[in-house]
Amino acid sequence: MGTTSKTIHSAGEEDTARAAAALADEAAPGTIIALSGPMGAGKSVFARGFIRALCGPDTEVPSPTFTLVQPYDSPKGPVYHFDLYRLEAPEEVLALNWDEALKDGICLIEWPEKAGTLLKEPTINIEINIKNQTDRDIKIKGTV
Repeated sequence: MGTTSKTIHSAGEEDTARAAAALADEAAPGTIIALSGPMGAGKSVFARGFIRALCGPDTEVPSPTFTLVQPYDSPKGPVYHFDLYRLEAPEEVLALNWDEALKDGICLIEWPEKAGTLLKEPTINIEINIKNQTDRDIKIKGTV
């Protein structure tokens, strides 16, 4: 485990999934990953690759846009995929098993800014920037 700051170029969804799988290999309970980027940048693609790396390649990983959180069991412990896009107030996260998930699970959080001050400092910040229709730059900063 060490601190990293790097940018990975992704030429498509497979590259994004590979980058996510490499990060999943380093994750442990208590890891909090904040996924930022505009709509359509590939945050859910990254989360899907990460979760499948931990839970198996055939794991169904729907976007939690409407459920707000989707839990998974992995050999490393519980994994929580949050999508906070639809939150109207930060306090709404408290109804989502938020505190326990952040403490004991591996958490992937899309739209982390919606949690306001209820999100403690993420372990890893990932910013996905759109270069063109398929290419992305994935900036990874934090402790892995």
